[in-house]
Amino acid sequence: MAIIADLTQLRALLGEPNPQVPRKIHRRLNRQAQAFIARAPMMFLATTDVSGQSTVSPKGDGPGFARVADDQTLLIPEQKGNKLLFSLQNVLANPRVSMIFLVPGTSETLRIAGTAQLLDDRELCAALVERDRPALLVIRVRVTECYFHCAKAFLRSDLWNPTSWPEPVKISFGEEIAEEGGLAVEQIAGFDAGVQGRYRTDL
Repeated sequence: MAIIADLTQLRALLGEPNPQVPRKIHRRLNRQAQAFIARAPMMFLATTDVSGQSTVSPKGDGPGFARVADDQTLLIPEQKGNKLLFSLQNVLANPRVSMIFLVPGTSETLRIAGTAQLLDDRELCAALVERDRPALLVIRVRVTECYFHCAKAFLRSDLWNPTSWPEPVKISFGEEIAEEGGLAVEQIAGFDAGVQGRYRTDL
């Protein structure tokens, strides 16, 4: 196995970008980026802790749930979750974050990087309401980099073509917890039923 150890090796294998490509990278949210965010119901937030361990968290709600405050400021409402708080704890330790925004049916994605703060601002939370619930807190991101990513990965995967989709995968959180000794086998079905119930009543 030949391990790639430096940039020279990597460039020799994959080549150099078209000289025009880096020009798509902006330092602000331009008109196209703001319009895309306004239509996006889903994003993925990447954060890193002090040890360098990264995590990526999906965040979604109605289209435009993440709000553009100005061309360098993005507001992301935090709603109910599992309370593990991995991403939020990471922001406290290391404010550098990255995001990918998706619009269903659009194979290009929007990539944003910046620095984040957590805001406990009741007036701001009340302005970011989804499903009749105000945000619990707000992640404010100061944008340092913004660009659209080409469609190749989505086209190769045929992601938005329903005829290519497999049967849905059934995930049992009860089994996941039981595997680590947190539940007895006979408790798995009841735990999973509770999860499904909360999906219907507690979004």
